[in-house]
Amino acid sequence: RLFHEHHRAFATLNFSDYEAINRCEKEVPEYFNFASDVLDKWSQIEKERTGPSNPALWWINGKGSEVKWNFEELGFLSRKAANVLSGPCDLQRGDRIVVILPRIPEWWLLNVACMRTGIIFIPGTTQLTAKDICYRLLTSKAKCIVTTDTLVPAVDSVASKCPSLKTKLIVSESSKTKWLNFSDLL
Repeated sequence: RLFHEHHRAFATLNFSDYEAINRCEKEVPEYFNFASDVLDKWSQIEKERTGPSNPALWWINGKGSEVKWNFEELGFLSRKAANVLSGPCDLQRGDRIVVILPRIPEWWLLNVACMRTGIIFIPGTTQLTAKDICYRLLTSKAKCIVTTDTLVPAVDSVASKCPSLKTKLIVSESSKTKWLNFSDLL
């Protein structure tokens, strides 16, 4: 309901603008950032309205645990994740990050954080082998990799072959030597 009531307020361009761009009658916007141009606008509208907020992300695992964030919470947490990437991970606009995570809430936070900062998000399936990971790191020249405990041994076995890889970030309850812990930094 909220979207239908306010859909014009969220769009920086409306459908006719896209058609005009396709016909070369209107310039493509020089800058567009989904996180700030869409997510933050939803967050602002959510702050201004009364009543319960709508979930922006609602994640449920196979065991029944759930994470539910409204737009304000998703915006806040994605800004914190962006600070982790630009601070301790020392990533800047245009740098590449390989993210090999199952579709857990942190995957979404990192995705939006990359949009905010201009860091290039390279997703990977958790079924990758050490050889696959090495190939992706070498080809992309990624400066950072993010994964879970399961793939730490595979990443560690190839990290020395990847000169551009500077930071290893783990999403886990536990700590690993030479790995930054995303949850702790967040």
